[in-house]
Amino acid sequence: MTQTKKFDFRIVQDKDVWAAEITRRMTARKTIVSKRKTGFATEAEATAWGEKELKSFLDNLMERNERKAKQREVRNDAAAAKELAADAWRDARDVADGDRAFDEDSDDYASDEAK
Repeated sequence: MTQTKKFDFRIVQDKDVWAAEITRRMTARKTIVSKRKTGFATEAEATAWGEKELKSFLDNLMERNERKAKQREVRNDAAAAKELAADAWRDARDVADGDRAFDEDSDDYASDEAK
């Protein structure tokens, strides 16, 4: 099994024009172009653009992932606080309803049949 990068860039020549592409490995067999620029006169220009854009692309991706992680942390904390409040409410309700506890042996439905 080969180890490849998730994101990379490649240089493609179409007649006398060069193009640079930022690629992403979707699966082991499928590669998707995330960003593309054509019209470079030389391969060196296309390579320079590809390296620069790949770096900025990955930096933006890391910043986005950090923002999403912070949002997920806030969301999880809020959900945990809400669940804690719900548990406290349930406990308080159970204490208040202690005298009217559910009894499995009670045949409450029998009175409905007699009518």
